[in-house]
Amino acid sequence: MKKLQVWLPLLFAIIMILEMLIGFRLRENVSTTGFFNTRRQAPIQEVMDLVNNNYVDSVNMDTLGDDAIQGLLTHLDPHSVFIPAVELQEMNEDLQGNFEGIGVEFQLFDDTVNVVSVLAGGPSEKAGLQMGDKFIKVNDSLVAGNGINTEKIKKLLRGPGASKVLITLLRGNQSKQFTITRGTIPLPAVDVSYMINKETGYVRINKFSETTHAEFAAAIQQLQKNGLQKLILDLRGNGGGILQEAIEMADDFLDDEKLIVYTHGSRSPKVEYRCRRDGLFEKGKLILLTDEGTASASEILAGALQDWDRAIIIGRRTFGKGLVQQQYQLSDGSALRLTVARYYTPTGRSIQKPYNKGHEDYNEEVMKRFHDGEVLHGDTSGRHPGPAYKTPGGRTVYGGGGITPDIFIGFDTNTLARNITVLYVDGTLNRFLYIYYMQHQPLFMQFKSPADLLTGFHNEEGLWNNLTAYAAKDTIDIRSIPARDKQILQHRIKALLARQIWHTEGYYEIMNVYDPLVSKALEEMNK
Repeated sequence: MKKLQVWLPLLFAIIMILEMLIGFRLRENVSTTGFFNTRRQAPIQEVMDLVNNNYVDSVNMDTLGDDAIQGLLTHLDPHSVFIPAVELQEMNEDLQGNFEGIGVEFQLFDDTVNVVSVLAGGPSEKAGLQMGDKFIKVNDSLVAGNGINTEKIKKLLRGPGASKVLITLLRGNQSKQFTITRGTIPLPAVDVSYMINKETGYVRINKFSETTHAEFAAAIQQLQKNGLQKLILDLRGNGGGILQEAIEMADDFLDDEKLIVYTHGSRSPKVEYRCRRDGLFEKGKLILLTDEGTASASEILAGALQDWDRAIIIGRRTFGKGLVQQQYQLSDGSALRLTVARYYTPTGRSIQKPYNKGHEDYNEEVMKRFHDGEVLHGDTSGRHPGPAYKTPGGRTVYGGGGITPDIFIGFDTNTLARNITVLYVDGTLNRFLYIYYMQHQPLFMQFKSPADLLTGFHNEEGLWNNLTAYAAKDTIDIRSIPARDKQILQHRIKALLARQIWHTEGYYEIMNVYDPLVSKALEEMNK
């Protein structure tokens, strides 16, 4: 008995542990079909295992798995997407507003990497690189005359911050080597901000990344120092991005606690986003420019400002993306951007265009607008993509397929002449202007601003004759193009030359002089 009393606690402990283990196993193995049955694999996993173990040829299971996921997502909406691990970093860089690199802009001419711009204060400028340098090698990789492409160059030049890269280049007739320490390179969201006249400012935004609102706020504050009273906000071609950045910008234009947008999904409760602070530009006339490339977060901003009668929208109907995506990180480094809700403008309209006819039909919808003539003449049928709503000011606005502008301006078909298109597609125009600029650099450095270049450069015919001869070498004949097309191309040439000196700011400052939407906006500002 004494021996039993000594071992009894230990026996009880062992029995309790066994009971706990059995309990866990029972809970894991209970299924709807019976006790102790193991869980069944999903058919998709069964098929993957069978292929992996029994298929006649070797198969890349990672690629097969990615394709299977892509196939599954085609049965959902067009904006739920799978992002392979190899593509995820670049996609995230665009949203975070920067990447790690050396800070040069380059173009490939004649199988050679030409430096066309060096970021001021960036790693390459600190190391001594200059516009006009031609890359020969990046570390030990030859990058000249061997069929190099843009993607390969980007992969070679980008890398972890503070890491070093050895560049061998040709400057004039001399070979030189530079060691460059990679650093953080911004991807600006604000293309340009400047005063068009004494009281009207212009800001163009290309995306909604993590830095968009901060860049916009800095731009507005600088314009206000220069006398800003009226603003043209250009959202053409802005495909959207981060929802919160668009909300912050809307808060700069709307007062009190006005509703900006709300989201709701079958598994996502309704969430309202309202103004919560004093804005930077709550007073003063505001005009937005939009087109069929204006999407997602851009449409949130446009919809809120239109619904509260805060802005006049000029241009063409926007893309029509009213779905909210949540990004989920997967175990292999890939990611899933899954649609979890719809967003609604303050009046309650959803601007998501239909996708019930499949992804292909959805993706071709914008091209149908060209085919049907909508981008040229507007919607002349009297039909609208969705239901009508009334704003507090009595304006009628529409849901169901993008933001319909208050003032329609059609697409300019004069820019579609075949010979002009070939100049762009083949890269002939870019190559010619780069060479011309490098040969006449002292002339262009005399101009202190894009406005100076616009009014002070008078060699248009000589430049045109040089371009005509250069294009002929690529079997492109521009001698007989219509006078209107020639004039448009000459305007674009001046803007591209300004870009060589002042980057995107110079390009848009000149192009806006000839832009019909900007001209209409200025006309409305003066009413």
